[in-house]
Parts: sequence; C-alpha cells; structure tokens
Amino acid sequence: MMREYGRRRARRGMSLLELLVALSIMALAVGVLYRVLGASVRNVGMLQDQQKAVLLAQSLLAARDAVAPEGWNESGETAGYAWRVRSQPYDAAAGQPGITPLHSIAMEIRWSDGGQSRQIELHTLRPQRRPVAPSAGGGS
Repeated sequence: MMREYGRRRARRGMSLLELLVALSIMALAVGVLYRVLGASVRNVGMLQDQQKAVLLAQSLLAARDAVAPEGWNESGETAGYAWRVRSQPYDAAAGQPGITPLHSIAMEIRWSDGGQSRQIELHTLRPQRRPVAPSAGGGS
C-alpha cells in the first residue's frame, strides 16, 4: 500500500520549488532576449544615421567633378548634419607632363544621436580643374 502512494505522488506533477526554478530560468532568458533586441534596435538607428551621413558626402562630391587650383574649403549644415570639406594638392604625380594634378579631399560630417555626438570622416581624390584655354578666334 505504501508503494502505491509513493508512485501516485510522483505522477501528480511539479512541486512549487520546481515551478519557481522554471519561472526564474524563463525570466532570465526573457531578460537576455530583451537586451539583445534593444541593442539591435539602437544599432539599426545608428546605422541609418551613418548611411545618411555617407549619402550627404556622396552628394557633396557629386556636385563637384573637379577641384579649383586654389583648393576646396567649405562647410555647412544640412538636415541636422554639420559638414566640412578640405582639400590640398596630392603630390603623387606633381610636375609630370600630361598628368592631371590631383587634390586630396577630406570630408568630416558630424551629427547628434540622442545627445551623443557622432562623426564620420571620409577621404578621396579629385582631379584639379583644367584652366580654360583662350579662344582661338580672338574676334571682337
């Protein structure tokens, strides 16, 4: 008779302690999942801001296919992004005949992300604008 009682009790289900342990493990798992998803959402927002900054840099570069001999130094603000462009002569092929002189371009774009300042700096090369040749006609 005693054996039957022990078997019935084992089949009844989980004890309160087992239930509390299972709920604690589940709560920890949900907490970790919440942190991971929260970080992912923040990273997506940061990535979108960074993509907008790169798109702004591409637009600024597309507006100028060549740099004037005196260089390109300009700054401004567009849609919450502060930008600055600086150039200097690039000496790789300086003085060689038939080679178009190049300028090294440095673009710095800054923006605010939830009170935290972010920045991206991009570097590229652009050709120097060729001087305009005087017209051969010379008529008045």
